[in-house]
Amino acid sequence: MSERPAPPQRPAVRVTVAQLEVGRDRGANLVAARDALRTAGRVRADVAVLPEYASAYDPHGVGPDLAEPLDGPFVGMLRDEARRGGFAVLAGTTLPGGEPGGDGQPRAVNAVVAVDAAGDVAGVYRKVHLYDAFGHRESDRLAPGPADAPPLVLDVAGLRLGVLTCYDLRFPESARRLVDAGADVLVVPAAWVAGELKAMHWRTLAVARAIESTAAVVAVGQAGRGVVGRSLVVGPDGVVGLELDETPQVRTVDLDAAGIAAAREANPALTHRRYAVVPRG
Repeated sequence: MSERPAPPQRPAVRVTVAQLEVGRDRGANLVAARDALRTAGRVRADVAVLPEYASAYDPHGVGPDLAEPLDGPFVGMLRDEARRGGFAVLAGTTLPGGEPGGDGQPRAVNAVVAVDAAGDVAGVYRKVHLYDAFGHRESDRLAPGPADAPPLVLDVAGLRLGVLTCYDLRFPESARRLVDAGADVLVVPAAWVAGELKAMHWRTLAVARAIESTAAVVAVGQAGRGVVGRSLVVGPDGVVGLELDETPQVRTVDLDAAGIAAAREANPALTHRRYAVVPRG
């Protein structure tokens, strides 16, 4: 059997960044997400990115009470809008069925769902690094994804988008594993918790992941109480091309596919690596 030809690489890949304010009201969250996706359709985006926990969020902690299955209304809406607009979607949600915690209580799973332009679920990334830092204990309510699960990389209009989530941004090996799987762009849905120096950390880490990976970074944060917002899109040279403030916004940018390839040719640091990324048991 002959290999299928690679999809044509377009001059630019259009990305809609949906910095949404999310609460516990699932119905209101669904409407806000749907409106953002319809904006993506109107601007002829190739992919729309929603933040972590886009289906429901509580700044005091997200657990099984806010979980919803893949065949529930939120992911169903993502699929309908992707099919309607002919674009891919990456969105954070919470899924039921996580392994119980040490106290025997049920836990959910922090996940990013990838939907392709045909409206099919193309993959699910289950967050590996849970936010047990700065006084928070995400692992009390959520089970981590398996560290050795295949990376989630989605092909969109000739670019490959690799997915990590929020606290994963602090772990450069997560990004390197995606690059090893062929990612040209690192997509980071987040609900980056506010606090002293936290907005600076968010920006600095996104820029660092771009430079060290010679990859574009699309970091999409939640807006609202207890989180920093401040979504940004970074080029493979570390230049920030889009940066939002703390308020809810939907913006669209074009990623220069040729520019990413040129950056990697000019700076072949990835080919000079002497160490591999291996998941710990």
